[in-house]
Amino acid sequence: MSYFLPMNKAEMRQHHWEQCDFVYVIGDAYVDHPSFGHAIISRVLEHAGYKVGIISQPDWKDPESVKALGKPKYGFLVMGGNMDSMVNHYSVFKHRRKFDAYTPGGAIGKRPDYATIVYCNLIRQAYKQTAIVIGGMEASLRRLAHYDYWSDKMKRSILLDAQADLLIYGMGERAIVEIADALKSGLDIRDLTFIDGTVYRAKDLDSVYDAITLPAWDQVREDKAAYAKSFYTQYCNTDPFVAKRLVEPYSDREYVVQNPPQKPLTQDEMDLTYDLPYQYAYHPSYKKQGGVPAIQEVKFSLTSCRGCFGGCSFCSLTFHQGRIIQTRSHASILKEAERMTKDPEFKGYIHDVGGPTANFRIPACEKQKTKGVCPTKQCLYPQVCRNMKVDHSDYLELLHALRALPGVKKVFIRSGIRFDYLLADKKDTFFRELVEHHVSGQLKVAPEHVSDNVLALMGKPKNSVYKRFVAKYEQLNRELGLKQYVVPYLMSSHPGSTLDDAILLAEHIRDMGYMPEQVQDFYPTPSTISTVMYYTGLDPRTMKPVYVAKDPHEKAMQRALIQYRDPKNYNLVYEALTLRGREDLIGTGPNCLIRPKNAPKGDKRPARSAKGGSMKPSKSAKLNPGGGKAQPKSRTGGQDRGRTPKVNKLRFGLGKKK
Repeated sequence: MSYFLPMNKAEMRQHHWEQCDFVYVIGDAYVDHPSFGHAIISRVLEHAGYKVGIISQPDWKDPESVKALGKPKYGFLVMGGNMDSMVNHYSVFKHRRKFDAYTPGGAIGKRPDYATIVYCNLIRQAYKQTAIVIGGMEASLRRLAHYDYWSDKMKRSILLDAQADLLIYGMGERAIVEIADALKSGLDIRDLTFIDGTVYRAKDLDSVYDAITLPAWDQVREDKAAYAKSFYTQYCNTDPFVAKRLVEPYSDREYVVQNPPQKPLTQDEMDLTYDLPYQYAYHPSYKKQGGVPAIQEVKFSLTSCRGCFGGCSFCSLTFHQGRIIQTRSHASILKEAERMTKDPEFKGYIHDVGGPTANFRIPACEKQKTKGVCPTKQCLYPQVCRNMKVDHSDYLELLHALRALPGVKKVFIRSGIRFDYLLADKKDTFFRELVEHHVSGQLKVAPEHVSDNVLALMGKPKNSVYKRFVAKYEQLNRELGLKQYVVPYLMSSHPGSTLDDAILLAEHIRDMGYMPEQVQDFYPTPSTISTVMYYTGLDPRTMKPVYVAKDPHEKAMQRALIQYRDPKNYNLVYEALTLRGREDLIGTGPNCLIRPKNAPKGDKRPARSAKGGSMKPSKSAKLNPGGGKAQPKSRTGGQDRGRTPKVNKLRFGLGKKK
């Protein structure tokens, strides 16, 4: 039977409902697909026997908009969207985006800034005593005091500002059913202090046990070092097997208490979650508006795993999905793939089979299954742990089965490969099959940088590891007679990156014969180690000072160096090179990045001239490229991390253009 959950009272009547048990207010359009958090939570609740209605993108200026389905029996659920609403709205430059993939027709302006807070306050105006539970990415990553890049200040736990009763963090399937069952049994929402994976407010600590007390709000707001220490305590308590309860004081009568995380889902639970009756489409009411663009990225992709033990400093996955890998069974994935092949729009190509990291299908080591991850150690950094179990055989078997399905022409892997884990596999069977069968001409990998100093702060392997990967990739392509490219994600202005590091990256790009058409400037999003470095100037793991490029002009120079061939960047590149005494890279020789300003027009150089350059050096820029603190007046940035960069015809890692 084909059906969506009701979005208005007319649709409630079609379901023969007089009242919803829960009303789910969401900042995205309603898309019933398991890549969308609201779809999973609503279907899990439905499977548990609850009636859930959806209010999508209500008018946040009108309290009546949250009354569209009436008062729910047990309470409201609120989610800002699949993304943090501020990331959804603003580029790293803090410029308003012109397109929202999660809104019908890609229209902008359909949700407010800090959407979770606004929606909850709207509900409080309409229904003062109704229970409110918040969740999703925005709530999860703002669950305790955090630095907010867009306002450039510390913010309290979102639970307080939203006036919500309970917050679910991480992937909330278990927690939401426990909450629903408790409310159904007659418990008051304020009594639900015992559910793992939740955060609640407390007036005293009489019933809180086995807890770590974090620095108080007033302290972390005023003292950056205190915030760095607090964050690292939180980071070391993200594993469900070893994490302690955390208490964040706000006053003598107000505390925010974070319970330990939920345990990872078993494979049977993962299968159940993904086998629910999703419609794999947006709500039919959006058809006249052109549909919801975000569905196109996932329509013919398959989720095979959750979690990531990669431990990149700039990634929030440790705080949200956790570091323990959870997988679906082959049967569950094949069942979804078979359904996919019957879609009239399916052309024979499965776009992706993966998750946060595609080639993670097993826990990093056997210990993680029962004792959790090491709180203060990484699995892959500074090198692959000797206890690491590297095995691609299960993933290979899954890919073989998918390739054999009738109607499937090609199975691609696009969600990212962790190349250091790949190289740690003593067998090259998966690497060879990846190159032969699963690359769509371009393989996305994320070296991020080439400076080992910067990579160390990122939690990424040394550049020599990436070079070994590229060499092996080249070798396999030659052996297989293929011409395929590596598309590297490169990041500018990450904490620790100086102008010297940016110049080193530019030289690397020169040697590879590759010019990225988009630059991913570091974006300080809530609850990452890198964001804490950006705000405090300290590495929370060691409390050692970290150089941070905050001055907009220096950040512009670091971005420009990655795209040194672009004529518009000439003046910025010239300024950066002269500022750092690297005039050896200005000239007509084969190793030079740009030509001299007085170079003759007929000079034949791979790098382009200054013609068209538009940005002038800033006389007021206060730079300290070698270290120490920058003296910013404002913050700016570049392209967001996560977008697929366009590539030119030059082959990165496969020789020079003929």
